[in-house]
Amino acid sequence: MSLHDDLLAQVKNPSQEFKALLCRLAREHPEEAREAVEAIWSANAGPQADGYHTLADETFYGGQAGGGKTDLGIGLAITAHRRSLILRRFNKDAVKLVERMEAIVGHRNGYNGQLQRWKFQDRSNTRLIEFGGCEQESDKQRYKGDPHDLIVFDEGSDFFESQYVFIIGWNRSADPAQRCRVVVTSNPPTTASGLWVIKRWAAWLDPNHPKPATQGELRWYTTVDGIDTEVDGPGPHDVGGELVMARSRTYIPAALSDNPDLDKRTVVLPDGTEVVVPGVYHSVLAGLPEELRRAYRDGDWSVGQKDDDYQVIPTAWIEAAMQRWTDKVPRTGMTAMAVDVAPGGGDQRVICWRYDGWYAPFVAEKVVDKTGRLTASEVVKHRRNHCPVVVDLGGGWGGDALIAMKDNGIEVVAFNGVQASHGRTRDGKIKFRNKRAEATWKFREALDPSQEGGSVVALPGDAELKADLASYRWENTLNGILIEDKEKMRERLGRSPDKGDAAIMCLSEGARAVERMGRVGRNVIPLKANIGGRQLATVRR
Repeated sequence: MSLHDDLLAQVKNPSQEFKALLCRLAREHPEEAREAVEAIWSANAGPQADGYHTLADETFYGGQAGGGKTDLGIGLAITAHRRSLILRRFNKDAVKLVERMEAIVGHRNGYNGQLQRWKFQDRSNTRLIEFGGCEQESDKQRYKGDPHDLIVFDEGSDFFESQYVFIIGWNRSADPAQRCRVVVTSNPPTTASGLWVIKRWAAWLDPNHPKPATQGELRWYTTVDGIDTEVDGPGPHDVGGELVMARSRTYIPAALSDNPDLDKRTVVLPDGTEVVVPGVYHSVLAGLPEELRRAYRDGDWSVGQKDDDYQVIPTAWIEAAMQRWTDKVPRTGMTAMAVDVAPGGGDQRVICWRYDGWYAPFVAEKVVDKTGRLTASEVVKHRRNHCPVVVDLGGGWGGDALIAMKDNGIEVVAFNGVQASHGRTRDGKIKFRNKRAEATWKFREALDPSQEGGSVVALPGDAELKADLASYRWENTLNGILIEDKEKMRERLGRSPDKGDAAIMCLSEGARAVERMGRVGRNVIPLKANIGGRQLATVRR
């Protein structure tokens, strides 16, 4: 038997002698060592092989725990790519990736612990694998300008969306023959901050997507007017007068049953009979709390999230509001609109409107409007029934838009979340520190299913909106309920909750504006729908 054949025979169950052999081989015969490494790892038949061979530029691979997610990233790095970056969210967890790679290849030859880099070298080329973390949102800057033909986000839902989008900007190679790709491996997110993966791969993961994709299907995306947009094929596409090529995405689900190393084990009964039983890891997953069990064991993308102890709006209430939604616009007039103005820097301008409790799909664009006229024009295009428009003046960004709308004869309501509040919770027991706290809490009360008659708020199925509304946190201070401020939320989430802010303003301040209009003799018809403890009124013109 040749040395190469001997290595192959021991791949699945490496002995200590085998690992020692690898170390000697790596020192004495570097070219053969490279070939041996490539022989050591091969994808398991099924989803892992599909993930390895897919042609997608961005692959989301995962679902259940134990599906061989980490091994797919390492396997690609040691067999198919020249410069690889494998990331975990936390730096200390990146060390575990090194340990797993050592278990696969049987040695640490070529690994530099100080730089967290691993080199495999033969006569003609070098495979460089870097391991790293991205704990703080700003840590993404460490990878700026450093090209990698493979970038792996291991447990991708732990990362901020802003980190992901920034880092993949350097997924490239100087070698035209080297394929470039991004791989995200992950279980379903268990916190609101990880819901961005459902938005980015919504065609596969969002049950409300208008054009669902099948497993492994390629879909093509590019940026149009600052918004991630699905397009028809790779292109080139004319975007703002420039021809651009789109990048492809796919999703490949993985299950514990797809991993022969963890799925089953053989045990010997007292009578000597050998039987195959579920692997130990099955028992580990079965013992998890329900919400984690449904996320990790079952790969359930819809109910895996566990609410934070200080989450303002329970996720189940948000999901219920989205389940109530239909695409049929109510016959009542438009009640209110809200605008969250984009200050630039990656935030998006969001415009939303509602008919009583029914919200239309949100209009979101990454646009910088220095004069406010573009925003005013967009409002005029969608506004009906002379409804009031609420504009967020937090940070001073909405002033120009407010003036432009007033110049167009639009009744505008300024919202400044830091202003003092004189309101209280529905039971009258607790006050609020400011207007932002009052508006956010009133939105919570409006979605509360336990109120008399239940909630009538209906929200469009929107993964980003769901993530925003589930991201608000509160604390009870001596001066009343306080909501985490927007800048701290941005630091924690890596983005601004623009859609959530717009939805909240549209309900709270919109209701107040309609009441004020009713008191000055406008043609207002009161409705019986109870939202947030207040009977709403709808303007008919």
